[in-house]
Amino acid sequence: MRTFESVGDLEAIVGKEVIVGDWITIDQDRVNQFAEATDDRQWIHVDPARASQGPFGGPIAHGFLTLSLFPYLMAEAITINNTVMGVNYGLNKVRFPSPVPVGSRLRPHFKLKSIEHLPPQLGHAGVQLVWDVTIEREGSDKPVCVAETVSRRYG
Repeated sequence: MRTFESVGDLEAIVGKEVIVGDWITIDQDRVNQFAEATDDRQWIHVDPARASQGPFGGPIAHGFLTLSLFPYLMAEAITINNTVMGVNYGLNKVRFPSPVPVGSRLRPHFKLKSIEHLPPQLGHAGVQLVWDVTIEREGSDKPVCVAETVSRRYG
């Protein structure tokens, strides 16, 4: 966990990798719960027997499951004090270069690409943060997700 006392402290790290997060295991239960929540029950995700005969040799996680973990992974890796709220603002780019076999361990790499000061809203100053996020899979030399994500923090 890396802690910043304020959004102003982020100015010094623009263009640098901020932190490498902790490992998280993607198990079948998580994949099944995601499938139920999104109604995406494709057999390559939720049918281990059939998936073992498929192109990946077993079930794989949904790409969007990996993407949906971004807020959690960010919160586990980075704290910005003296802010009252953070919101996801969107994504500029997302790619899933390789699959996530069930049982894989993943970890995020966060690089702050840019910071832009926003006009105050409801009495709070804000910044827009653009992050380059790479999710690596343990034992693989190819990332499973590469994204440019945009968030806003208000203090």
